[in-house]
Amino acid sequence: MHLNSPVFSTFSHDGLEFSYFDAGHKDGPPTLLIHGFASSAVVNWVQPGWLQTLGQAGRRVIAIDNRGHGGSSKPHDPAAYHPSLMAADAAALLDHLGIARADVMGYSMGARISTFMALEHSERVRSLVLGGLGMGLVHGAGDWDPIAEALLAPSLDDVSHERGRMFRAFADKTQSDRQALAACISSNRALVSEAELAHVVQPVLIGVGTKDDIAGSPHDLADLLADARAVDIPNRDHMLAVGDRVFKAAVLDFHQEIGAAHS
Repeated sequence: MHLNSPVFSTFSHDGLEFSYFDAGHKDGPPTLLIHGFASSAVVNWVQPGWLQTLGQAGRRVIAIDNRGHGGSSKPHDPAAYHPSLMAADAAALLDHLGIARADVMGYSMGARISTFMALEHSERVRSLVLGGLGMGLVHGAGDWDPIAEALLAPSLDDVSHERGRMFRAFADKTQSDRQALAACISSNRALVSEAELAHVVQPVLIGVGTKDDIAGSPHDLADLLADARAVDIPNRDHMLAVGDRVFKAAVLDFHQEIGAAHS
């Protein structure tokens, strides 16, 4: 689903420039969207129809291009990409827009960043949707070193690692800064311990495709959280689950429940 891109604006934080959009219903409950690795606000949230879905539900829809991605600054230093720094970027966007709290939704790497935001900027996060990330948040999501190598290879033809080829092809498709992405993946994989998860007090929805071999179990992760539920996204892998209608319906129902609880 390829829909028209919204108008993007920029703001400055931590010596970097960030690209973002602020669309939907300005008086509606705000949803902050944080995209995945090698993606962007457009690729993760506009093209799969999330902006349209959330906007039609009456929500204010905000999405940031993470550092190293999209229209935002792209440092090549791995130290620039710890999830705590990227969560602070997202919180700074809320500051910039004068938004006290938002329902936060992240996919894959964005789900990891969203969790750090819920831990380190708890007062800003009303609820949390984690897409494409289950127990990988705690145990890791496989060996990503071959992906960094694939990103830095001269061409896709030089990459034999299956997952490396998938991400290299995706990065080429999105015309990404592959050196920035390689730096990002080397330091963004910080794990969250079971003890730390006990401090996530917000309601959480976790959605993972049943054919996703990266994310880990959403149900096991939900069991570690104070107020969480898991949804299986049928017959979808890591790349295709994000725009699935089952996932969208679950998120809309979840947001409706959160809204009713706070009304």
